Amino acid sequence: MTFKDLNLSAELLRAVEEAGYSDPTPIQQQAIPAALSGRDVLGIAQTGTGKTASFTLPLIEFLSQGRAKARMPRCVILTPTRELAAQVSESFEKYGKNHKLTMALLIGGVSFEDQERLLDRGVDVLIVTPGRLLDHFERGRVLLSGVQFMVVDEADRMLDMGFIPDIERIFKLTPFTRQTLFFSATMPPEIDRITSTFLQNPVRIEVARPSTVVDTITQWRIDCPKEFKAKRDVLRNLLREENVSNGIIFCNRKKDVDIVCKSLQKHGFAAGAIHGDLDQSVRMATLDQFKDGTCQYLVASDVAARGLDIPDVSHVINFDVPTHAEDYVHRIGRTGRAGKQGCAYTLSSKAEAKYLEAIEKETGHRLEEKKFEFSKQLDQREETEDPSSKGGGKKRNKRGSGRSKETEPREPIVGLGEHTPAFLLRPAPVSSSKSKKVA
Repeated sequence: MTFKDLNLSAELLRAVEEAGYSDPTPIQQQAIPAALSGRDVLGIAQTGTGKTASFTLPLIEFLSQGRAKARMPRCVILTPTRELAAQVSESFEKYGKNHKLTMALLIGGVSFEDQERLLDRGVDVLIVTPGRLLDHFERGRVLLSGVQFMVVDEADRMLDMGFIPDIERIFKLTPFTRQTLFFSATMPPEIDRITSTFLQNPVRIEVARPSTVVDTITQWRIDCPKEFKAKRDVLRNLLREENVSNGIIFCNRKKDVDIVCKSLQKHGFAAGAIHGDLDQSVRMATLDQFKDGTCQYLVASDVAARGLDIPDVSHVINFDVPTHAEDYVHRIGRTGRAGKQGCAYTLSSKAEAKYLEAIEKETGHRLEEKKFEFSKQLDQREETEDPSSKGGGKKRNKRGSGRSKETEPREPIVGLGEHTPAFLLRPAPVSSSKSKKVA
C-alpha cells in the first residue's frame, strides 16, 4: 500500500512525497482511512510507528475547507510536553505547506501576549499543553465551542504527568459533536475509562503489543558499580570504545542530568542537557543543536523519552535503569526508527537489578551482558611507572609516599577490591576546603 491508496488530495500527496515518504506505516494504513470517514479513532501503537502523521494528514484534509474565527480554533491537539507540541507543529508545517492553514503553538515558556495575538487573528489548529490551554481559556482569550476535531497524543504520558483532570475538563468544554482522535502507546485502566467516556464508538487500532521493542534495536546491558562517579567513567569509556556517532543518554533525576552533562563536557565531549527545569528556549536550542550535529550527545530526563522524532540517533544509553518498565521502551525507541538500525545500552548496578528484571519481564526480552576490553589509557588516569624499577613500580616523591606531582593516589571502587579494572580506578579522597569539581 502507498499513500496514494489512502484517498488523500493531490496537494497533500505532493507534500508527503517531498518529505521523503511513499509507503504508510501500519498505524497510518488503518488510522487515516478511519479518520477520513469521520469516525473517532483509538490508536494504540509503540513509539516510532508514525502516529503523528496518522492524525496530521486527515486533519489537514478536513481543515483545507472552511475558515477559522477569532479566538475559536477548529482543531485542538493536546500533547504532554512542550517538545512534543513543537514537533507536531513541525509536522503540520511540513505536510500542510500546500494549504493555507493557520496554526498556533500554545506552550509554557512563551509570552502570553505573542500567543494571544495569534488567537485574535483566528487559527485553524491549536497545538497545546493542557495547562497552557486552560490558562488562556480562563483569561477569556480562547473559546472551545467551535472545536470540530480533538486530538490527544501520548495519552499514557499525560496520565504519568498528572494531566488527566485537565483533559477531562477540556473535553467537557468542547462540543459533543466533535471528532476525536486518541493515541497512546499503552492502555492503563484510567486511560481506558476516559476513552469510554469521551469517544463515540471509536475504531480501535492496535498495531503492536504494548511495551514491545522494534526488532531494529540491539539491546545490551553493562554491569557497573553502583558508585555514581564510577558509572560516569564507564559511560565515557563506552562512548569512546563504541565510537558512538551520536546518542541520547537518559538519567532518572534532573540533577543527575546536569552532573553527567558537565562531566562529559569536562572530558571533551560535545554534550548538551535537557530536562523540565530548563527554560523552554534553552531546551529547544539544545534540541536543534543535537539535530544538526553541533551537539553530539544529549543528556536527558524522561522529558525526551516520549514522542520526539529525532532522526538518525545511533545509540540510546540508560545511565540509570528506569524505575518503570514502560519508560525503558519509550527511551530506547528514540533509536532504530523508520526501519534503521539502532543500539541501546543500559548501565546497571546490583542495586538496580529489580528494575532490570521488571523490564525483561515487561518486554519479554533478556538483556545480554556486553563486556568491553576498555583501553587502559582512555582517561589518562594510569599510574606513572618508575623506569628504574624492574617491577614497574610507581614513581616516588621526595617523601617516598608513592605519590607523584603528575598523578593522584588511586583506590579501588568499593565492592570490587584489588581486582578493580584500571579504567574504574578512582582518586582517593583528599581533605580540602575547596568545593568538589564534577568528574
